[in-house]
Amino acid sequence: MADAKVIPFDDDRSRARRRPGRTDGESAAVRALPGPQQAAQRASGPGGARQDAEEPPAGGEVSGGPETGGWERRLAGGLSFLRRRITGDYEVDEFGYDEELTDQVLMSLLRPLYEKYFRVEVKGVENIPSEGGALIVANHSGTLPLDGLMMQVAVHDHHPAGRHLRLLAADLVFVLPVVNELARKAGHTLACAEDAERLLRAGEIVGVMPEGFKGIGKPFGERYKLQRFGRGGFVSTALRAGVPIVPCSIVGAEEIYPMVGNAKTLARLLGFPYFPLTPTFPWLGPLGALPLPTKWTIQFGEPIPTESYAPEAVDDPMLMFNLTDQVREQIQHTLYKLLVQRRSVFF
Repeated sequence: MADAKVIPFDDDRSRARRRPGRTDGESAAVRALPGPQQAAQRASGPGGARQDAEEPPAGGEVSGGPETGGWERRLAGGLSFLRRRITGDYEVDEFGYDEELTDQVLMSLLRPLYEKYFRVEVKGVENIPSEGGALIVANHSGTLPLDGLMMQVAVHDHHPAGRHLRLLAADLVFVLPVVNELARKAGHTLACAEDAERLLRAGEIVGVMPEGFKGIGKPFGERYKLQRFGRGGFVSTALRAGVPIVPCSIVGAEEIYPMVGNAKTLARLLGFPYFPLTPTFPWLGPLGALPLPTKWTIQFGEPIPTESYAPEAVDDPMLMFNLTDQVREQIQHTLYKLLVQRRSVFF
């Protein structure tokens, strides 16, 4: 299979998937992240409307009725997609993000889980800016990081400007076979300040879950109680990039794998931060690995602006503490409010 095209960060060329003057089978190149203006232009057409990802098939309209034409268009689009993947005629950015694969394949695989299984309800998505960078900070839970993936679908499918969420992930994600490749293709990158700031300055929406493994691996008895948010590294990153912080509260993920125990010895042997014991896993084998079909709510809160702070504000530890605590308290308060409003864990 041919290599994908990689676009450098300082390249202002169009992000069109096909480029003139290239032959099939020729090695492709790496795309740079667009600046804020290019990202806004990509999300909307000349009149501000979002551009349709599907182009009409060459040769005009498809003959036959609407059903026949739609079926033939999907088949033609699928074959065209496969040809581009085989010949390397597609683009990824310097972090490995493959927008076409994410939109057409990965999101399609996650959407049934999002819509039918967890029945996610999204609130406040309009609080995410329509253009420019923003840092979404969310609580983390659920034993496995499905909450991050569901948050990615929520932004992708519900934001009126059709924005994409770039998640910051732990080192473990990028050492696991297969998971590493899929994470890169889906736009995830290492949770470090340099990568996060670079993405934010390029006008991307970046997601971070500061609780890390302490949040996702906490016992069921501590559900919906936020763990430490670290030393405010995400706040300093947002201040340096001059982007707003959008708090995000996720309810429903805590109950998908009720963690009642932790096999620490086995976790050390496997190199995992924890090895969960739930009412179904490992007792029921592979069947026990299925998450419970809980009802989810994802709420994006009002953004906290940072552009008014001076550049030297990042060196003020008290300011870092206050802003970190403000974000944490806003997420915790919203979690409690959503829990009070929830009728049932499953409905």
